[in-house]
Amino acid sequence: MIRRILLTVLAGAAVLLVPWTVYLAHTLPDRYDTGQWRAAWVGFDVALLLCFAAGAWLGLRRRRAAVPLLSATAAMLCCDAWFDVMLGWTSPDRWTSVALAVLVEIPVAVLLALAARRLLSTALPRRSVTLRDIAMREDPRYHRVTRELPGDTEAVARRTGLERTEVTKCLNTLRDNGFVRRGRKGNWIAIPQDLREPRPEDYDGADRERVAAFLDAKYADEVALLSWAAEHRDEFGPWSTAQRTSARLTEEEFRELDVEYRELITRYCRRRRRPVEGEKELSVRFYAFPPPETVPT
Repeated sequence: MIRRILLTVLAGAAVLLVPWTVYLAHTLPDRYDTGQWRAAWVGFDVALLLCFAAGAWLGLRRRRAAVPLLSATAAMLCCDAWFDVMLGWTSPDRWTSVALAVLVEIPVAVLLALAARRLLSTALPRRSVTLRDIAMREDPRYHRVTRELPGDTEAVARRTGLERTEVTKCLNTLRDNGFVRRGRKGNWIAIPQDLREPRPEDYDGADRERVAAFLDAKYADEVALLSWAAEHRDEFGPWSTAQRTSARLTEEEFRELDVEYRELITRYCRRRRRPVEGEKELSVRFYAFPPPETVPT
């Protein structure tokens, strides 16, 4: 409903602007003296400066709010270039305005628009777990290899104790399934993914039993991991936290919460491409479900 209203407003505005533009083209004078000229342009530049500063702050933190701000800043730069050139066309500085528009304002506007597009496309690759993924998870070699990334083949083989040919085969299989990629310098880098659980009902026969067994084992491992973390909670120091709450939500609100959580995790997974000193691998889990009336013991 909202989408239809928005499309109607956009289409109606486009239609109404046609006669208005024709009217202005025939009635506006070629020259016009006005007041507050300095305040208008200085105020515009101050607004542009604030947009640049806010866009840099939000962009560094990969906040989704940077997308509309970067787009608005790009639009303001295009407006700045247009009015600088058109209003200064009869002045001695017209070629300076043209040069600034062509060499600075328009290229920067394009750069900001591309940056906004990049922020929109930084969502983790999302797909369902496949039988090939299950086969890899059942092979402990793949887990050992991914734990030692980033690194080149020789370094991973040395740290895991596996043969170089085994490591090469594992890395190539992981690459074919989108889990790793090879950098320009030859290092293998893990690629975060948003993997959805497979549904046993989507498979038949032995494949259905295999998927069901995979899910059972997965949640058994999750319970064991949570139990271990609870037992060792005093050993983590500042490297652990926990939050537990209940909320009454509609299904639409629950989906919105899920989307916001995925965006948050994506932002931190994409924060940097190379490891830095002092970082640790953290296990992060998010479960939301209707609780039973009586909590089982």
